[in-house]
Amino acid sequence: GVQFRNMATVGGSIWGRFGFSDVLTVFQALDTYVELYKGGVIPLEQFAKMKKDRDILVRLIVRKTPCKVVYSAMRIQRTDFPVIACAVSRMNGQYRASIGARPGRAMVLRGEQAEGFADFAAAHAPTEGNLRGSAAYRTHLIRVLVERSMTKLGGM
Repeated sequence: GVQFRNMATVGGSIWGRFGFSDVLTVFQALDTYVELYKGGVIPLEQFAKMKKDRDILVRLIVRKTPCKVVYSAMRIQRTDFPVIACAVSRMNGQYRASIGARPGRAMVLRGEQAEGFADFAAAHAPTEGNLRGSAAYRTHLIRVLVERSMTKLGGM
């Protein structure tokens, strides 16, 4: 909702590693690292997979790697949490799809070829059902959103 959105921060959203986080989904598609007080600098993708601990998030580092990124999400209504979230980037000749709200934490899939990448993403991103949508519906949305994103990136 609007009240919560006005209090949310990028650091808090990354630190929470919430499954519904749009912010985590987008930043995983980029060349992003986190600096932890005790853990040092690690890739965001690795951080997102870690169990929660008591370390402190010092900063978010986004490297200036040239890339193109497209973010899209399917929501029941505009201000709601996403049913599925998708960020696709093309960086260094490789495609990267970050899939969030599966309803698990956002995960990253990589591929070299544009052809079939949407089918690959749908086949390799595990989904679950909840009150927002079934696992089959989310899998279908992954394929559709990745395909649309690839078209916007100029990869198909």
